Amino acid sequence: MENSIQMVDTVNFVLQGKGGIGKSLVAKMLAAWFTKIAAPVKCYDLDQENTTLADHKSLSAVHLNVMRADLTIDPKQFDELMVEILESEGTNYVIDVGANTFSPLMAYLISNNAFDTIRDAGKIPVIHSIVGGGAELQHTAEGFESVAGQTCAPKVETDVDLIVWENEHFGPLLTDGGKHFSETKMFSAFSSRVKANVVMKARASDTFGDDVRKMNKARLTLDDVLSGSEFNVMEKNRIKRVYHDVFAQLDQVAW
Repeated sequence: MENSIQMVDTVNFVLQGKGGIGKSLVAKMLAAWFTKIAAPVKCYDLDQENTTLADHKSLSAVHLNVMRADLTIDPKQFDELMVEILESEGTNYVIDVGANTFSPLMAYLISNNAFDTIRDAGKIPVIHSIVGGGAELQHTAEGFESVAGQTCAPKVETDVDLIVWENEHFGPLLTDGGKHFSETKMFSAFSSRVKANVVMKARASDTFGDDVRKMNKARLTLDDVLSGSEFNVMEKNRIKRVYHDVFAQLDQVAW
């Protein structure tokens, strides 16, 4: 059953203009899921300040340096990433886009018709947008709206598929009026393009939360945790439950 899902040639952009919302964790979970289903995966880290994904040695993530000497972004450097994607065969890509490269990359992708070019090459572009709950809801929901609005016709020839990650770590995804984000007009405007809502469930901070923070601080993957000695059996079990809950949801996505 582990290898029954056949995944090749997907290009997964983890996009959210808000920093500290869990982009690198989502990218790491995606990479772990591809590994679980025995699908080839390559990771890119585009963050120019916090190279969280690239610091996970066992991921072998490539850090793409697009920063000029004057600390501005050189969008032409994104060509390196596009060329590799377009010339690859069978590889799934996970691209962790830092907050500092979010706007330049979006401008590059749209102005260079990158999403359509990826699709024309026989690959499937997918945008993963993280929406946080609590105090983060409005800002991250607006980020989702911005990305979704920029990746549909007429700005692109073919609407880009979306996967929404609901991060409950910051609180429930409820508006002041008590509506869940998925019930809002903002979400409904793009819901036909949303392939799935993946819920990152709120869990006890002093157990599950501490374990995941310890894992992230040590820059370890799920396989690193389960095969190593840094975590005791209960910590390993809790981390495995967090990941396997996400894996079960990704298994159901109609990619």
